[in-house]
Amino acid sequence: MPRVTDLAGWPTRRKMLLAVVGGALTGLGQAPFGLVWLALIGLAGGFWLFQNITTTRQAGWIGWAFGVGYFALVLNWIVEPFLVDIATYGWMAPFALIGMAAGMALFWALAFWLARWQGRSIALVVFWTGAEVLRSVILTGFPWGLLGYIWLDTGIAQFASLIGPHGLTLLTLAGVWALVTALGHRKRIILVPVVVIVGAGLLYLGNGQAASKLLYLAKNGGNSDPKFVRIIQTNAPQHEKWNREMIPVFFDRNLQFTAAVTERKPNLIIWPETSVPYLLNSAEGALQVIADAADGVPVVLGMQRRGEEGQYYNSLVVLGADGVVADVYDKSHLVPFGEYMPGGWLAAKLGLTGLAAQGGFGFGSGDGLRLVDIPGLGRALPLICYEAIFPEEVGGVTPRPDWLLQITNDAWFGNLAGPQQHLAQARFRAIEQGLPMVRAANTGISATIDARGEITAQLGLGVAGYLDVKLPHGLPPTLYSRTGDLPVNLLLIVATAALFLKRRRLIG
Repeated sequence: MPRVTDLAGWPTRRKMLLAVVGGALTGLGQAPFGLVWLALIGLAGGFWLFQNITTTRQAGWIGWAFGVGYFALVLNWIVEPFLVDIATYGWMAPFALIGMAAGMALFWALAFWLARWQGRSIALVVFWTGAEVLRSVILTGFPWGLLGYIWLDTGIAQFASLIGPHGLTLLTLAGVWALVTALGHRKRIILVPVVVIVGAGLLYLGNGQAASKLLYLAKNGGNSDPKFVRIIQTNAPQHEKWNREMIPVFFDRNLQFTAAVTERKPNLIIWPETSVPYLLNSAEGALQVIADAADGVPVVLGMQRRGEEGQYYNSLVVLGADGVVADVYDKSHLVPFGEYMPGGWLAAKLGLTGLAAQGGFGFGSGDGLRLVDIPGLGRALPLICYEAIFPEEVGGVTPRPDWLLQITNDAWFGNLAGPQQHLAQARFRAIEQGLPMVRAANTGISATIDARGEITAQLGLGVAGYLDVKLPHGLPPTLYSRTGDLPVNLLLIVATAALFLKRRRLIG
């Protein structure tokens, strides 16, 4: 049997098994685990395996296996939507997880293949980061569980305000590569303390940046006219949400929370996604009841509407203090297979519907992210559920919003990793933009998040209630809010070009 130290001689299948384990270890860095050091060990294992790969074909299989281990762990919540109606969709659950993990892993397989083709381990840093960028945009994108997110509860997360999530991924992979390379070469062992010192310095600087932001907030937190919001958390389990007997129970619960009298009247009340069980087109009576309960306070509502063309929309409605609809935002970035079926007319012809579609064969897409004006609270950027996971879209709206507003129904995600990871990504959007976020989630986790990504108040999973909380202050525009992913993308393009030119010269 080959020795562990002679890994290059191991058969591909055995290396793939190690790769799956390494990928799963890396996944433990994501919420709800947050085990950063295990994630770094997992990534180090990925680079170590790469250095013992002999062919491009083997590299592709190892990269794919590493991705399968990672995404199978991180995306395990993907089975939850199929379990809401087990009789109809339950059989799809294992295929959904396997298919999603295997599909996402193809991006990493390509990165490993290209890096082996280049013949340089540093190329894996470039192509792996590039793979994360690609999976964030291809086929509408799915930037869930980006590698840079492992730093959420450390000072390094604050660098997202400068370089964004892909910059964090690049920084992480480069650091792990440097450490593994140094440990693998006696002449370069001196680099180990250098890498450790640089890493400690980044942690220190990150925490220092967080401290400076905290100082800014402290200086600007004494506003003589603070604004308060009330977040409603219905706690309607998805399998009961549209049950005819339970619909009035959940609606009345929201009304009671809305009408609750406290020492200080809120400036805004927020209901979660699709929390009004009526189409906007025929909800005049319900809207009046909500306005009466709010007693002159504007309300943000999650509800559905039918357009003039007969298409249904997942919408956010701003109900003014006078009970009149002031604005309507239609969700623009829809969930494939959840809110619509890719393939359009073919899916409809086959009778395939999105899991969350309540009418027709799916929801229609709105005209894109835009601001809504909230009386007394300025301009908010509305994000309905899934829309909050796209950093480039959140940062692409002009003019700059005053705060971020997310309404969501995380009952689809179960009670474990899904809601925690969704919240983690919302926190990164706040850091990246230097803006506070208010988050109303049907079953939790509802929260207010300050401009440093810290949770200032929250309602946990499976809790019915409301939360009156002060709207945190924003920070000046961050570097990332001004440049987006352009610097990192340009760096990746230049690095890729340099690697290809280097290989061409070697071959020539």
